[in-house]
Amino acid sequence: MNSKQNQDNNSKAAYEDAFKMPLGYKRTEVGLIPDDWDVVDLGKTCTQITTGKLDANAMEPNGKYRFYTCAKDYYHIDTYAFDTEALLVSGNGANVGYIHYFKGKFNAYQRTYVLSGFSESIIYLQHFLGQRLVERIRVEVNAGNTPYITRSTLTEMKVALPSNKTEQRAIAEALSDVDGLIAALDRLIEKKRAIKQATMQQLLSGKTRLPGFSGEWEKKIIEEIAIANWGNTLITKTSYHESGFQAYSASGPDGYVDWYEHETPAVVLSAIGAQCGKTWLACGKWTPIKNTIWFRGIEGKSNTSFLYWITNDPIIWPNRGQAQPFIALGDVRSLMIPIPSMPEQTAIATVLIDMDNEIKELEKRREKVRLIKQGMMQELLTGRIRLVKPLEAEASS
Repeated sequence: MNSKQNQDNNSKAAYEDAFKMPLGYKRTEVGLIPDDWDVVDLGKTCTQITTGKLDANAMEPNGKYRFYTCAKDYYHIDTYAFDTEALLVSGNGANVGYIHYFKGKFNAYQRTYVLSGFSESIIYLQHFLGQRLVERIRVEVNAGNTPYITRSTLTEMKVALPSNKTEQRAIAEALSDVDGLIAALDRLIEKKRAIKQATMQQLLSGKTRLPGFSGEWEKKIIEEIAIANWGNTLITKTSYHESGFQAYSASGPDGYVDWYEHETPAVVLSAIGAQCGKTWLACGKWTPIKNTIWFRGIEGKSNTSFLYWITNDPIIWPNRGQAQPFIALGDVRSLMIPIPSMPEQTAIATVLIDMDNEIKELEKRREKVRLIKQGMMQELLTGRIRLVKPLEAEASS
C-alpha cells in the first residue's frame, strides 16, 4: 500500500471517528440525545399558546396583579386575564425571547406570548428554551426596526425531551438550584451597591466622619491640588491593537495601544459625547487618548483615589454643549470641591476602594456561576450527563 492510499485511509478513519455514534445515543434535529429521549414540537407540550391583549402603558404602579410586558422586569395592574401556571415570552423589542415563569393571576401585553397547560415539566422547558430560543430567534427573527417573533417560532420549535418526567424534574431542579445561587448573588451585589452609595454620600459630604477625624473641610479648586491636562489629541481609536497598554477614550477603557504615557494613577474624564462627565480611575501603565481629560493629585495636597470618588458624578461637571455635550480643560481646573486633610482623604478612599473591590469579587463569582450553569445546560439538556439512569426513571414512572 503506497503513502497516498495510507493517507486516504487515515482521512477516512478520522472522518468516521468524528461522526461515530456514541452507544445509547441517536442523531436528531437537535443533535445527539439519548435513545430514550424524544424530540417534540414545543406546541405539543402545552395546550395553549396565546398573547396578552393590553397596551404596554396599561400598567398601574400600585396594581394588585403582575403585568408582563416585553421587559425583563414585570409591572403591576389592577385586573388579571390569566390565572394559571405559565411561561411568558417577550415577543418583540430589545428583550425579544426573554422568558418569565409565573403561577397565579396576572395580565400581559399584546406582544407577550403566554404558554400554559403543559403536559411536561414546565421548568425543564423553561431551561431548554432559555438555552435554545435565542439562537432560533437569531435565525428566524423577522428583522426590522423592532425585532419580533411569530407564534410558529414557538409552536414549531424542536425540544429534546426526556421521556420520563422524573428525569425532567431532576434536570430542572439542578439548573434551578444554580439559578437560585445567581439570584442570591444578584441580591447581595445590589445590597452592597446600595450600602456603598449610602456610604459615599455620607463620607464624601463630611456628614459622617471616620474615627479619629474632625475639623472643617476646605474648599479648593482642582488646579490648586492636582495636575490636569488633555489626553493625547493625536491618538484615536484607529491606533488600537488587540493587546498592549490600556487606552482610555471618551467611552472609557475600551482598547489597547502599543505604548504608554503614564504609570501612576489618575482620574480620566470623558470630555465629550454620550459618556461626557463620567470618570474612571486609571492604574498601571496606560494612555489617555483624544477627547479625554486626566488629572491626578499633587503629593501632599490631594489623594488621587479620593479625587476619583468625589468627582465620580457627571452632575458636578458643567455641560457646555447641547446637541453634543463637552467639557473644557478650564472647567476641570476651576472645579471647586470640598476636601479634608490628606490622612482623611486616604482613609475615605481606602474604605470606598475596599467596598468596590468586594463588589467586583462578587461580580466575578457570579460570572463564574453563570459559566458553570452554561456548562451544565450543555451537558444536562442533551443527556450527555444523566442525573437519572434510564432504568431508575422507568421504575419511578
